[in-house]
Amino acid sequence: MATALTVRHKNTQNSRPAAKVPLKSQKPVVQHDLPKVVSLFCGAGGLDWGFHQEGFQVPLAVDISEAAVRTHKKNFPDTHSVAADLIQLQPAGVYELVTGKVPAKSRIGVIGGPPCQGFSRANTTSQADDPRNRLPKLYLDIVEKLQQTYTVEFVVFENVLGIRDKKHAATYKALVDGLDSLGFTVTEKELCALDFGVPQNRRRIVLSAMRKNQGYGEVRPKKRTGLKTVLEAIGELPAPKFFDRKLTAADIPVHANHWTMQPKSPRFSNPDGQYADGRSFKRLSWEEPSPTVAFGHREIHVHPSGRRRLSIYEAMLLQGFPHSFVLEGNLSEQVEQVSNAVPPPLGRSIAAAVKHAIAAGKKK
Repeated sequence: MATALTVRHKNTQNSRPAAKVPLKSQKPVVQHDLPKVVSLFCGAGGLDWGFHQEGFQVPLAVDISEAAVRTHKKNFPDTHSVAADLIQLQPAGVYELVTGKVPAKSRIGVIGGPPCQGFSRANTTSQADDPRNRLPKLYLDIVEKLQQTYTVEFVVFENVLGIRDKKHAATYKALVDGLDSLGFTVTEKELCALDFGVPQNRRRIVLSAMRKNQGYGEVRPKKRTGLKTVLEAIGELPAPKFFDRKLTAADIPVHANHWTMQPKSPRFSNPDGQYADGRSFKRLSWEEPSPTVAFGHREIHVHPSGRRRLSIYEAMLLQGFPHSFVLEGNLSEQVEQVSNAVPPPLGRSIAAAVKHAIAAGKKK
């Protein structure tokens, strides 16, 4: 199975206007007065990247996907990244992991977004009793367990809009009420990645919960200027390599993840590249932002040329990942990681807003 191949080649231009320079990671200055962050359902680390860039330390991250955890280890070498099922760990198991990395009585924050398939509107067969819908309750139970030893200053919870739909209303209300009962003031925001410099119409619910009676301000992520269209994000890139078992690092241009599968559908050979869009065959437009960038396992969107699907790297850029970020795993695993990630620039805006809210409390 194909894995990420580490290589860097100078970019080459095609007939498209030049794209803007991809987001660059800056070495953040760790701010030791900030709470340490525990990341649950961390995935590849899009939300973690945002908190890391704002100076938060992330000593522990947990996810069920072994490929995502390999990615996390590669990109966050100072974090203890653990591949484990939180349902099996239960709050006691998470507590044990945290106490191994964070001194008792420390101030901490808990961030993450449980798998959203059970709440997704794209999942037309979703039911209120989907087992995955119990994960928000587990999330609350973990926070409550950590409060026994740590001062949990904030909690950030991210999920799809469908979590507020009528059939999931009881689960959503229990989540908000549960945070309140654990001693947090909750701010609810519907955020679109396009408003934060990410060329993608991706809307999500973010609950930011700050510890009560500390004088903390409301968490208000500030909008950021940035890329607006597919063209700006990937227009300059050369063609990716198509996967074969003999593919080596030296064969891949630009970035380790700039590869995709051979186009096999007869629709890719249509001379004018025109065909009807479908759920798993959605062609992007150069002059518009991307819809939600990926879904399923191999159903990544079609390149604007109409001749192939996006490369993994192109999907990463449409999610706002920095050039330095590399995904591990096979195609399905990499697509899943891109699909599930919080866009890093949005993650950074959330982190900056949490930091600003904490600073407001210090001034009082």
